[in-house]
Amino acid sequence: MIDRLKDWLLAIAGGVLLALMIEYNSLLAKHTTPYIASWVAHGMGAIVALALVFLTMMLLSRKQIKNNVTNTSKLPLWFYMGGIPGAFTVVLAAIAINGSLSLSEAIALMLVGQIIFGMISDHFGLFLVLKRRIVLKDFLVVTCVLAGSAMIIFGR
Repeated sequence: MIDRLKDWLLAIAGGVLLALMIEYNSLLAKHTTPYIASWVAHGMGAIVALALVFLTMMLLSRKQIKNNVTNTSKLPLWFYMGGIPGAFTVVLAAIAINGSLSLSEAIALMLVGQIIFGMISDHFGLFLVLKRRIVLKDFLVVTCVLAGSAMIIFGR
């Protein structure tokens, strides 16, 4: 139960950081371009990620790291492509927020997209996720999220 709570809190923190990232990038994109904002965001992200790698290496022994890392030569190339959707997320969010959507509206619609794509991925087992049938409860959840998103967007 504690592990599940920890995962929930980490996911919520990730959502807060995602909202901050989108807001900062949209502000930068407003004064430059969405593409420059994306480059800055990913450049800063690369610097922070590199610092976290070095910090992890300093805190953990090399033996622990070696035991946790699998043979990367056997991994499919598409496993390394996660930055591509991330880059488009940053650019598209900056464009949307500098258009007619507020931050909360853009994030609500992004959440709808994530839920629908997640359900499709689960159903078909895309990207090596475990297959899970879509059930009626899933459609009720999507309906609630869509209704909440509509309230955010149209309930000004």
